[in-house]
Amino acid sequence: MDFGDILDQWDESEKKKKSSQNNTSSKKANPDPKPQPELKKIDPLTLWMRRYGVEDKDAAAERGESSAAERRRRLLHKKPDAMIDLHGLSRDEAWASLDAFFKDAKRRGFEKILIIHGKGNHSSGEAVLKRTVREFIERCPFAGESGHSSVSQGAAGASWVLLKNVNVPGK
Repeated sequence: MDFGDILDQWDESEKKKKSSQNNTSSKKANPDPKPQPELKKIDPLTLWMRRYGVEDKDAAAERGESSAAERRRRLLHKKPDAMIDLHGLSRDEAWASLDAFFKDAKRRGFEKILIIHGKGNHSSGEAVLKRTVREFIERCPFAGESGHSSVSQGAAGASWVLLKNVNVPGK
């Protein structure tokens, strides 16, 4: 007996199993037979896209919406919508001011803000306000990308922040 014969025997046994299952299921009486809706098969890629909400970028472009990359590029070249100067504040005062400033900026729908914290020339050791601003940005739920400003806006003594489009309950 070769492998082809073994496969033929296996196919025959599988056919017999299926036919016996169909016979037993058809013998069961259903008192109220309702036609079952026909299920359409969906390919796995379409199912994944429906489940995880992937948006069609081509359709978005047809609607005139810009991509995330275009939005980022626009925001990087945009002047800040608002700014705050933290010079002369202690760490705790700066933290409270930043909290209020970020909440207000988010409420007003600002996209880019500027924080002037100074270079730390008057601090002994590391610049206190610069470090405080960095920690605040890392913890703030709607602070997105950030970086140091251009020379005309304070260079290493100021930081810009792009605000995320998120809704934070209670904030």
